[in-house]
Amino acid sequence: MIEQAGDRLRVTVPMVIGNARALLEAGRARLGAGENVVDLAAVDESDSSALTVIFAWARSVQAPGSSLRIVNPPASMLSLAELYGVAEFLPLA
Repeated sequence: MIEQAGDRLRVTVPMVIGNARALLEAGRARLGAGENVVDLAAVDESDSSALTVIFAWARSVQAPGSSLRIVNPPASMLSLAELYGVAEFLPLA
């Protein structure tokens, strides 16, 4: 689901409603202080729940000096973010 890949966390499952709760919990368990980079290159499917999960992860790392950066987001996620008017809020690297 989420694995450590060097200095990044790598999501390995579709970011869809059926996986949202487990992804949220798995991400929160792995995110920590400092810079957190989450790689979505292996995500081949996403829906609007993916945006909810990412925004929840971002809220969970709001300690001073901590951040969340998303790399390699799927095009479908970016398209949904544009459609919903939240693209500028995505913590893209």
